[in-house]
Amino acid sequence: MRRLTLLLACTVALSACHPTTDTSWQGYAEGDYLSLAAPAAGYLASLDADRGRRLAPGDLAFTLASDPDVEAATGADARVASAHQHLHNLATPHRRSEIAALEANVRAAEASAVLAEAEYHRNETLAARHLVAQEALDEARSRRDAATASLAAAHATLATAQEALGRTAEVEGARSDLAAAEADAAEKHWAVDRKRVYAPAPGEIADVYYRPGEWVPAGAPVASLLPDGRRRIRFFVPETAVARVTPGTRVWARCDGCARSIAATVDFVAATAEYTPPVIYSRDTRTRLVFRIEAAPAPHEADALRPGLPLDVSLTP
Repeated sequence: MRRLTLLLACTVALSACHPTTDTSWQGYAEGDYLSLAAPAAGYLASLDADRGRRLAPGDLAFTLASDPDVEAATGADARVASAHQHLHNLATPHRRSEIAALEANVRAAEASAVLAEAEYHRNETLAARHLVAQEALDEARSRRDAATASLAAAHATLATAQEALGRTAEVEGARSDLAAAEADAAEKHWAVDRKRVYAPAPGEIADVYYRPGEWVPAGAPVASLLPDGRRRIRFFVPETAVARVTPGTRVWARCDGCARSIAATVDFVAATAEYTPPVIYSRDTRTRLVFRIEAAPAPHEADALRPGLPLDVSLTP
């Protein structure tokens, strides 16, 4: 579909060997099609542009079902939110009121430890005189040890809150986790976005290959687009006239039924000649050699060129 058949090319090449005039050559319009495809597989949910419909850049061409990808993107967003919260908790310094509360906890733990220590010594003295049971001394010892442990824990909590450098590694690790979560979410959203395919340039849908409900493999074209800017004029110039047609030369193409000539600019001249059938390069047979030349039409006139349309091309309007 991207190229006309060899038969058409040969026919034009043969006819070009005998131009209608010295400055008019025969050719045809050609289209360089774009295949519209999605990178992932899925069921075709909607075909938003059927054959023959013109599209502007950004117009929706088709959509693949994206339910699993949407769910994966939602889960990735939740992980990003959780990573954000974790980083915020680690990076936010403690308020002065929080530090004051921790300091108060330390003072309370110190008072409890002093009281427990005094109670233990009192019971120890009484136990030596056999005035209290051994169980009372054991309980006093246990309360003293518990108060000492609570005091140590209170000191450690306060030190952690006051020492910002002690959390640097944790903060950096949380930042890395957040970056990884954001990258994963971006990938998931990219997959969702690529289930909707848009026209990259103005043009016309030339053909479609799937219908809604059909399974589309990854990378398989669902439709082909003929952009206005990729319609071209191909014609053949004999060896005796090729020197007059160089890249940048202005030419005009005419067709049966065209209201006016279509302006185009030559941007390609074949480096080698074409001929059919094989000939000997004598002076009498040189006129049978032709060179393939291609020209880009003016953008506002390109949509008038239908691929395969026979054209007469000349150097004058």
